[in-house]
Amino acid sequence: MAHLGVFEQLRNKESLDGLVEDAIVWATAHGLVMVPAKAEPASAVCHAPIALTPVPYPRDTFVRAKSAAEDFSLLMDAVARDEEYLVRTLSPVAKHDDFVARQLGVLQRTAAERAQHRASENVISHLRSDYMLHEPTSSLLQVEINTIGVSFACLGSKTAGLHRHLLGRLGGSEADAERLPGNEALTGLVDAIGAAVRSYEAAARSAEARDSPAVVVMRNLYDQQWVQLGLWERHGVRTLRRTLAQLAAQAALAERRGDGARALTVDGERVAVVYYRAGYVPDDYLDPERDWAARELVERSDAFKLPSVAYQLAGAKKVQQDLATPGRVEAFFAATATDAEAARAARALVRSFFAGQWAPGEPEAHEAVADALARPEAYVLKPQREGGGHNLYGAALRAKLAEGGEALGAYVLMQRIAPPIHRAVLLRDGAAREADTLSELGVYSVLVRQGGRIVLSQGAGHLVRTKTADSDEGGVAAGYGVLDSPILV
Repeated sequence: MAHLGVFEQLRNKESLDGLVEDAIVWATAHGLVMVPAKAEPASAVCHAPIALTPVPYPRDTFVRAKSAAEDFSLLMDAVARDEEYLVRTLSPVAKHDDFVARQLGVLQRTAAERAQHRASENVISHLRSDYMLHEPTSSLLQVEINTIGVSFACLGSKTAGLHRHLLGRLGGSEADAERLPGNEALTGLVDAIGAAVRSYEAAARSAEARDSPAVVVMRNLYDQQWVQLGLWERHGVRTLRRTLAQLAAQAALAERRGDGARALTVDGERVAVVYYRAGYVPDDYLDPERDWAARELVERSDAFKLPSVAYQLAGAKKVQQDLATPGRVEAFFAATATDAEAARAARALVRSFFAGQWAPGEPEAHEAVADALARPEAYVLKPQREGGGHNLYGAALRAKLAEGGEALGAYVLMQRIAPPIHRAVLLRDGAAREADTLSELGVYSVLVRQGGRIVLSQGAGHLVRTKTADSDEGGVAAGYGVLDSPILV
């Protein structure tokens, strides 16, 4: 791995300072930026947190993870379509988790309304399946699969460009640069939304539906600005940025059509797609009754939802734990397969990535819970939350398990993955530091479904996030990790 020699250069302060300055200039010039956590969006930006050099990654493992992208997409679509399964699996969680309970309520009411009026559902799936290498076998295990507010497809796709530039600065060879895989994460997402808008307009066949914009419910301004620009430049699709509060005030449903559907309007303008980059944590619902009503109104419409509430529920940690039980994945693939041999291969590939997961309140988990109490460092306890900073480790994990009781039904106990550690130079807020780090690979996929017809389904790029080896969490926006990219070895 010849490129690892660059670290010797980075031990020289003059070389490091020069590279840091170059990285900041490149990131700023190419839009690899974020708004500081405490800054007003209009007042300041800074470079995104980044690793100065790419992380070595096994080529075969990378290719294998990418090859599973569409299989995971089809699996999660089958799960999201199965209302009965979602209700059965998540009702025990909802007893102790109001956030899940609200989602289930929206799902059941809107599904009943669609069934009553024979209206179809339009959805876009943008998933990211996250993995870590597990020592000593170097097997690749899934950390989680994300179904809402999936981040950094935009900024992450630019990190490989930064690394290609910096490798050149450090004297890396052309062969090294060629080992940085291309990353279609931004265009993959943009093209999926563009395909949904075109499908919506074609199905509506009305003047009002032409030039229908997409609504982006915002959180991370600059990561999503690239989506907005891409939609306009590649597909001529306009976008409106709105908060849940603004949707509550401005959104409405048109009269029901003959096909049972109702169009969504925002400020009187018909909308084809609603893309949620917020709404995945309770704190996003500042006025819960108002904001949940807005979310339900969107669900009742014929706009493409990215994602639907069903998809958000399909990404719950409890669902992921249940899918790991014997026979569950097999049943979902059997229900959707047209090619038996392909279905067998898909479910075997998907299952090969599963780490050990247990429902800590269930009798089947008794042995795993006992081991976790004795060796808490070998496990992680996960609530039904996204966004980083929610998992329990070590003493906190042991204390929660020791409490016992029905409230444990809101958690999932998972085997803790032990990834390899490597040295890296991390750049955050203009300051660089060398540290022992570990990395997580995310693989994106997209799916567009119009009623029962899948319009598009494919892989859509990747993401690498790197964090210090002593950090339990890894969210970039949450302040735990940095953006990275792989160099294949």
